[in-house]
Amino acid sequence: MMRKILIPVDTSESAKRAVQYAATMARDNPDLQLHLLNIQEPIETRVHAYLPQQEIKGIQTTESRRVLQPAMEILDEAGVPYRAEWRVGEIAAAITDYANEIGCEAIVMGTRGMGAVGNLVMGSAATKVVHLASVPVTLVK
Repeated sequence: MMRKILIPVDTSESAKRAVQYAATMARDNPDLQLHLLNIQEPIETRVHAYLPQQEIKGIQTTESRRVLQPAMEILDEAGVPYRAEWRVGEIAAAITDYANEIGCEAIVMGTRGMGAVGNLVMGSAATKVVHLASVPVTLVK
């Protein structure tokens, strides 16, 4: 039975390191399947007045592919199985919803390099995922 690990990705260096970390795990465990996920934040309501929904979706699809491409290249090079998806929503909630939806047993994600003070003031997506997730979360700096 395939065990699923979710790796949310953005353009940060820590996200790339999380993908590399997960690739190493998957190389050593052939029963692991990695799931890359990019979350696009919702487009402002007033933009909908100027762009049709289909065009907005096209823009988000293009942007997600651009963000996912480097992670997919890392996993292709490592020769490990994976799936790549994207969703629209509030980042932390969308990550944990997707993890629950596909039955992941863990989440491996980057921290975006935010320091302790930044986390206290803003609350990073990684911190929110740790609080919302029902599975273990590994944070990679």
